Amino acid sequence: MGISPKIGSKGIEDTCEPHFPSHGRAAQFAVQLALLLIPALAFTGCNRSVSEIPVGPAVTIKVPLGLPPVPIPANNPPTEATIALGRKLFYDVRLSQDNSVACASCHSPQLAFTDGLARSRGVRGMTGVRNAPTIVNTAYLPLQFWDGRALSLEEQAASPITDPVEMNQTHEVSVSKLGADPVYQAMFQRAFGSEGVTFGRVQKALASFERTVLSGNSAFDRYRYGGDEGALTPAQVRGLALFIDPHKGNCAACHTIGPEYALFTDGKFHNTGEGAGDAGMFTDVGRFHKTKIEADKGSFKTPTLRNIANTAPYMHDGGLKTLKDVVDFYAGGGNSNPYLDKEIRSVALSGQDRADLVEFLKSLTGEMPPNVGPPGKG
Repeated sequence: MGISPKIGSKGIEDTCEPHFPSHGRAAQFAVQLALLLIPALAFTGCNRSVSEIPVGPAVTIKVPLGLPPVPIPANNPPTEATIALGRKLFYDVRLSQDNSVACASCHSPQLAFTDGLARSRGVRGMTGVRNAPTIVNTAYLPLQFWDGRALSLEEQAASPITDPVEMNQTHEVSVSKLGADPVYQAMFQRAFGSEGVTFGRVQKALASFERTVLSGNSAFDRYRYGGDEGALTPAQVRGLALFIDPHKGNCAACHTIGPEYALFTDGKFHNTGEGAGDAGMFTDVGRFHKTKIEADKGSFKTPTLRNIANTAPYMHDGGLKTLKDVVDFYAGGGNSNPYLDKEIRSVALSGQDRADLVEFLKSLTGEMPPNVGPPGKG
């Protein structure tokens, strides 16, 4: 596997990216899993010949009730120009090889920034190996992807574009396409203060936009943090009690709720047994891809539960179709395997308890900011 510099638009050295041998359709699954082993840095680009620090005044990202301030990296302060650029890029199919797939294809605002499929689909209708997680509130996560292989939103933004089953386009070609568009030329100029499209700039703009995709002020938030005792139904109040009770639902052990805000994820990795086959063997070993630690086999990042009623199917492989299926799965203690997380255990829940938990999960559907849809559409 070689890494070599590329020349982007206007002769600017644009990126360093990995080169993969060609492969047949029968090897798609193996190749995509192999990509998970590559450090995220391999996708971030090597260009340092132009500034990739945004120019102009930084903006404060407004957060809704129930969420903390958004963490911002020092080298990528959000500006109106970078957010607008990232929004346009997010919905642009030109980032894919055949101009058919955009970031929004798997992360649609109409589906709470998921795609409604068990496993995502990329160029030429190829099917991926995992369920597309929502990008809502991913600004708060310390690691990205189900297996945590990317250390930031900036790093995460690069990987799907080159993935042969997702967008299957080199960073060089992406830069060439964007650099040929006068509209993009002007937008990159405004965002970064000089001419030139580089993939590092693409990453930063996408990350800045994604940090604005926040959802809160749900019925739960109004009840828990807004003092509105009538915001939840009686069934949802009972469900919340079960959710946080360590001897009942025990859900908050991983889907955390704090005194001032709730992310509904601990950002960590757990083995629930989902995807375990015969003798507890996993086709997709999850976090183990990154760490090579035996105990991490079959572990995947805790997803947020915000807007969960709108993001079916569930789990990293889309294996559970409904919220009832999810509650029943956990009530039964997950799937047995040698690496099952200690927090996963059978709990005694009645039919009413399970129904109440489902109703509580519906209360986590929150509001979305107004400017995260396709540009020009609100």
